Amino acid sequence: MPASVATSRRAVLELAAGNLLLGTLGMFVVESGQDPVTVVFYRCLFGAAAMALYCRHAGLPGLRAMTRRAALLAVLTGVLMAGNWVLFTAALGHVGIALATIVFHIQPFLVVLLGALVFGEGLSVVRLAWVALAFGGLLAAIGPEVMAPGEPAAVGIACALGGAFLYAWVTLIARRLTGVPGPTLTLVQCLVGAPLLLVLGPAAPGVIGAVQWGWLAGIGLVHTGLVYALVYGAVPRLATPVIAVLTFLYPASAVAVDAVVYGRLVEPAQIAGIGLIVLAGLGVTLGRPAGRRAARPGPAPGT
Repeated sequence: MPASVATSRRAVLELAAGNLLLGTLGMFVVESGQDPVTVVFYRCLFGAAAMALYCRHAGLPGLRAMTRRAALLAVLTGVLMAGNWVLFTAALGHVGIALATIVFHIQPFLVVLLGALVFGEGLSVVRLAWVALAFGGLLAAIGPEVMAPGEPAAVGIACALGGAFLYAWVTLIARRLTGVPGPTLTLVQCLVGAPLLLVLGPAAPGVIGAVQWGWLAGIGLVHTGLVYALVYGAVPRLATPVIAVLTFLYPASAVAVDAVVYGRLVEPAQIAGIGLIVLAGLGVTLGRPAGRRAARPGPAPGT
């Protein structure tokens, strides 16, 4: 087997594993039994330790190598990422793992719209049609019963959309960062998020049980450290169509976990909505002018 083929297959397995693991994030959050601020605070602590070790092992440039502009933009993404993680974690408690994850995956289409409105990025009629299809799929996935004002589900939907909006900005800013590897950016985000959330009063270590510590550590070490390392390592070695397809293993895994572990099954209309979002996502991604391979890894999955 040629070395290039073996490398590509390994990259496919790494990206697939990363997205499948990320689909179990909601279960770890629920089983930790902690509030969103506490979950994300300890995620940042454990995640920073994991990413620091990875960056050192991979021989990536240290934080001191960043220019002042890059450092400021990286810190800004850290503030946005902390808010994104808190909102997504809150959404899980209101609408469950599957629906929160599905709604969050409207994020790529927000990137398209914000990129066109704020940065003047090209938005063809075809891409706009894909975006419209995605939002139609979102409405079908949400279902009219969860849109009633004041209902907990409506709060959860709003949190998931808010998280997606913040992460769309992380993506747009990261595109304008040069010379900052993805893992280094994630390290900065965790280092920024920890003190930011400490001000909001996360649960003290002494009141967290041993089992809960296991779930919290998993969120930081597995879903932030391991998953992000897998994704960042695989993306530069894969063609864009492969990345686009494998990315949707994440919501599929989340739906499966919600069904198997918690017995929450998606309705036929929601399945149709998911299908429309996936189809639109492929249309937007594959229709974007780009080279065969990604020039540099962008942000890892925002949740």
